[in-house]
This record gives sequence, C-alpha cells and structure tokens, in this order.
Amino acid sequence: MKAEIWIGYKKEEEAEAIAKAVSPDNLKTPSGLNVETSRKDKFVVTLIECERGLETFIATIDDLLSCIQAAERTLGVARKHG
Repeated sequence: MKAEIWIGYKKEEEAEAIAKAVSPDNLKTPSGLNVETSRKDKFVVTLIECERGLETFIATIDDLLSCIQAAERTLGVARKHG
C-alpha cells in the first residue's frame, strides 16, 4: 500500500518547521515500512509505503498526523511567545 499526503501552509517557513519536526520518523521504521517527509514549497509531503498490512498502514498515517498536529501546536505557542 502507498499513500502520498500533502498538507499546505501559508508560509514556506511553517512547512519547513513542520517537516523538520516530523522528519526524524523517516529513520525509525521497521522492515516493510517506509516513511519519507519533506517540504515542497508551502507543503509538507509525506510518502508512505507499507507491506505490513492495513492495520500498520492506518496506524502509521494516524501517527504521522498526530505528530504533525503536535508540531503545529508547538509552532503556534512559539509564535505567541516569540
């Protein structure tokens, strides 16, 4: 199974910060699972390839979206106090 997830932001700097926040996950995947996150213009783009079954595929997407949401909240707090 494969997925390509694009999430857009108002500024390239926001997309870059979010991509960097979740990119360590690119390295922490078991055999049969590949996750690569990068920034393209004002978008965070994640490619997921999974050979470990539907449950792992859905859990990976859910984990990614949770991490992105946490990074967005952190960025929002940093803006308020920065």
